[in-house]
Amino acid sequence: MFSLASQVARRCAVPVARSHQLTLRAGFARSVKEGLTATDAWNKSCYSDIDYTISDDAAVYDAVQKFAAYNIGCLVTKDSEGNISGVVSERDYVCKVALLGKTSKEMKVKEISTKSANLITASPDESVSSCMSKMLMKDIRHLPLLEKDGSVIGIVSIKDLVKAELKEKEEAIRVLSDFALGKGGHFGSE
Repeated sequence: MFSLASQVARRCAVPVARSHQLTLRAGFARSVKEGLTATDAWNKSCYSDIDYTISDDAAVYDAVQKFAAYNIGCLVTKDSEGNISGVVSERDYVCKVALLGKTSKEMKVKEISTKSANLITASPDESVSSCMSKMLMKDIRHLPLLEKDGSVIGIVSIKDLVKAELKEKEEAIRVLSDFALGKGGHFGSE
């Protein structure tokens, strides 16, 4: 079954210019998207429903409380004018507070955060694959999403991106399997 599906996929797939993903030709299967974006992953992320920002003048203790309350590992830091100033993560806390023997109540977020000048970011329309590549190359687990004007609109984790990529691949397999079984690629498996 999968050998037939893979043959069909090879005949009906065309490379996408901006990524290494394969996409089905228009008309073959309308239910398979051309590729998910960072925004698609963010919309399904736990970060989309919470306040994922913190003032860079806040105590590190406040950031740790947010990490625990929301079960997250990173926050976007903002300056007094509301602009992105960096990110602070659990890793920052462990490496820059706990190991130095300091307390989280005496340190400010801006003392341990990764500053925006060194920050790796993505645009909302960037592909999931591109975001994953950036994160793997820089060994980071969170990626802020910035508009062209520099305003932050979200943050995604590597877990969010893997989930989005997995869902997209499962959908492509379902459509190709349906086609191989004679159900037609565009009719679905209902």
